[in-house]
Amino acid sequence: MNEAQLFWDKHYQPLRTWGARANPLLVETAEPLSTGAALDLGCGAGGDAIWLAQHGWRVTAVDISTTAVEEVLENARAQGLADQVTTEQHDLTRTFPDGRFDLISAQYLQSPFALERSQLLRTAAAALRPGGLLLIVDHGSIAPWSWNQDPDIHFPTPTEIAAGLDLDPGQWPVLRADSPRREATGPGGQTATVTDNVLVVQRTGGPKDANQPDAKA
Repeated sequence: MNEAQLFWDKHYQPLRTWGARANPLLVETAEPLSTGAALDLGCGAGGDAIWLAQHGWRVTAVDISTTAVEEVLENARAQGLADQVTTEQHDLTRTFPDGRFDLISAQYLQSPFALERSQLLRTAAAALRPGGLLLIVDHGSIAPWSWNQDPDIHFPTPTEIAAGLDLDPGQWPVLRADSPRREATGPGGQTATVTDNVLVVQRTGGPKDANQPDAKA
């Protein structure tokens, strides 16, 4: 077990109550869509995966933390959703789940450890089926319960995230790029106004190798 896995296992051990809560931007994005195959990257305690399964999606939920994926599987079984939810433990710096997906959600996929995030998200974009959406939601501010309390941290804007992906806009057009604010509730019940950096891209082209998405010319 490496240092990153140890960190995230420890992070999720006291957060079991988070498993019942879906991220509001995931709900907002997924509600109008036809159901299909979804991939939850960095699933945490599983609120998004469970919500998607409850609404008819077939979900692959992945995380570096075995604590997290075990929690998701336990919640899915308890709610009669085991046939809808597959869990996989992945260190996404090394491996990526197999398959093609109609929705890929990367909610707060930020880490204190080395992570080639742009390449990872490019791989995710290439794993979309035609018409599929990649939803990226990042922290745009520090909440009282955030693991990172560095006041000097730079949160990449949606425009910067899109530029880092360097995807062909003809095959992966940007549907949304903004930074909404909302009232959020932390694991201990505390509340704060937070900013989310949101990017949604859609795949319009045909399937390609998941490791070789087209870059812009």
